[in-house]
Amino acid sequence: MARQFTLEHHSYNGYHARIEFDADDEVFFGKIAGISDVIGFHGDSVAELKKAFHEAVDDFLDTCKKIGKEPQRPYSGKMMFRVAPEVHRRAALAAELSGKSLNQWAEEVLEEAADHFAEARLSA
Repeated sequence: MARQFTLEHHSYNGYHARIEFDADDEVFFGKIAGISDVIGFHGDSVAELKKAFHEAVDDFLDTCKKIGKEPQRPYSGKMMFRVAPEVHRRAALAAELSGKSLNQWAEEVLEEAADHFAEARLSA
């Protein structure tokens, strides 16, 4: 079984990639994150992997243009998800007591959680 280690994410032209290293095959590989199309790439070095990622994004955008398809952007800013009614009630109350809309409050909470996650990954 291949041992895989997640290294980091990398961004280019508004797109992000999840990058991993397979220690058994000694190869870096990744895929563009946040879009429904599956676009992967690989390289034997960090420089080669970054180049392959940039080429994959450029090829994706060129292909979309050639076929007349609007390229999917990673995130629109709209999030729709379900939570338990009690969580909804408590979040709405916390937002109101903070003097914010539920959307404003949720955005701040999600941003703090995402920042915390990123900081924890960097210190690991």
